[in-house]
Amino acid sequence: MSGRGLRITLRGFWYLMLLFLYAPLAVVALYSFNSINSSAVFAGVSLRWYHALLADDTIMNAFYNSVVLALSSSVIATVVGTLLGYGMYTHRERRLGWLIWLVYLPIVMPDIVYGISQMSFFTSISAATGGMLDLGLTTMVIAHVSFQVPFVALLVYSRLVGLDSRLFAACQDLYANAWQRAWYFILPTLRPAIVAAFFLAFTLSIDDFVISFFTAGPESTTLPIFIWSAIKKGVTPEVNAIATLMIGAVFAAAAVALAFQYVRAGRRNAAG
Repeated sequence: MSGRGLRITLRGFWYLMLLFLYAPLAVVALYSFNSINSSAVFAGVSLRWYHALLADDTIMNAFYNSVVLALSSSVIATVVGTLLGYGMYTHRERRLGWLIWLVYLPIVMPDIVYGISQMSFFTSISAATGGMLDLGLTTMVIAHVSFQVPFVALLVYSRLVGLDSRLFAACQDLYANAWQRAWYFILPTLRPAIVAAFFLAFTLSIDDFVISFFTAGPESTTLPIFIWSAIKKGVTPEVNAIATLMIGAVFAAAAVALAFQYVRAGRRNAAG
C-alpha cells in the first residue's frame, strides 16, 4: 500500500471511530427535541421536554445536587491533589514506589468495588458515631474526592516532572523563600495542569453513577441516579433531554479547558 493509500485508510478509520463514538450521543440529543412522547419515531422539533424539566422539582433538585457535588468535590480534590502531586515530585528520588502504586489504585479499581467499600466504610462510621456520617451529600463529596484526587495528583506530577529541576535551584539562588517560590513560580507554572485537573475532576463527578449510587442518601439524588431510576419505565424524551444537558455540560467543560490551553499557547508564542 502506498503512502497516500495508507493516509486515506487511516483517515477513513478515524472518521469511522468518530461516528461510532458520537452517533449515539447525536441520537439522544435529536430525540430530546421530539414533539411526541416516543424514542422510536421522530415527529417534529419541540422544546416541550425541556420546559417539563424546568417545571419538575424532583429533576431540578437532582440537578442542584449534581452541581453542588461536582463543584465542591472538584475544588477540594484539586487542592489536595495538587499538594499530593507536588509531594510526589519532591520525594521522587526516594524509594516511594509503593506510594505511587497507592495513588494509581483508585483509578484501576472497579467502580462497583470502590463504591461498595465506601458505603461499608461510611455505614460503619455512622453506626459507631451515632449517625455522624449518614449517607447523603456529605458522604458523596468525600467519596468523589477520594477518586478524583489521584487524577489531579498524576496530572500535576507529570507537569512537574517535565520541568527542568534547575529552575527550582535558580529560585533558591535568587533568595526566594518557600512562599515566594510557591506564589511566583510553582503556581503559575502549574496553572495549566491545575485548571485541566479541575475540569477533569468536574467531568468525572458530574457523570459518575456507581460510586454516587452506593454513597447517596434519600435526599441526595443526582442526575445520573435519577436517569437510572427513570429508564426503568423506558427511555422517554424527558430522559433524553436530561442526558443532552449533561452531554452539553461535559462538552462545555472540555471546551473551556481547551480554550484556556489555546489562549495560553498563543500568549507564549507571542512572548517568544
